[in-house]
Amino acid sequence: MPFVEFLTDPAVWASFLALSAMEIVLGIDNVVFISVMVQRLPKDQQLMARRIGLSLALVFRVIMLGFIAWFIHMTTPIFSVGDYAFSWRDLILLAGGLFLLVKGTREIHLGIEGEDDENGGNVVVQSLTAAIVQIAIIDLVFSVDSIITAVGMAEHVEVMIAAVMVAIAVMYFASGPVSAFIERHPTTKMLALSFLLLIGAALVADAFHFHIPRGYIYFAMAFSAGVEIINVLAMRRRRRTQAEAKKVKGAAKG
Repeated sequence: MPFVEFLTDPAVWASFLALSAMEIVLGIDNVVFISVMVQRLPKDQQLMARRIGLSLALVFRVIMLGFIAWFIHMTTPIFSVGDYAFSWRDLILLAGGLFLLVKGTREIHLGIEGEDDENGGNVVVQSLTAAIVQIAIIDLVFSVDSIITAVGMAEHVEVMIAAVMVAIAVMYFASGPVSAFIERHPTTKMLALSFLLLIGAALVADAFHFHIPRGYIYFAMAFSAGVEIINVLAMRRRRRTQAEAKKVKGAAKG
């Protein structure tokens, strides 16, 4: 198809817009994970970690799109265990799901129990390299679902790459505010970690061919986030009321 005709084809633009929206929705998982991972880094490294993590997400997706002919066959069974036939996609989703379950559980444990060093202080910082490696692992897992969705929704690789780039750009601008919100409101970090456990369980279920509709998962996440926002606003108002009451009480004493 000639380039000008390609750009003016309504079907191409329709698939691009639909795929971009879907990629942005699928990217919610990645934004939550990256936001949680950078929390334990020093302030001056958090932005770098987000940039590198999202750059890796873009690289993984573009590389996979470049090998799309091979990638399509990742859903072909390679061995069976009982009634379950596993493909490369299933194995990657299983590994990623287990990683999220272990990581989410460990982070929740550290958040509740804490991790003390030899001097009795809390250890809250991890290395930049460790954070990037963990982000890269989960980026690879999320890339699998992302590309399989892209293959099913668009016919042209150019459209897929453009949609992926738009989604990564949106994720880049969203990750900063999400990370800042989690940092300002520590209780939301536990909620974000719970999301990771939910996503991990969904990935493991997918690996065993038990698909949980993503609409249910995203609705649960949106509902929980909405409740948490109401709690944050209520707490902020309560503190403001208490501060005003103390101010009035102090003026009355004076």
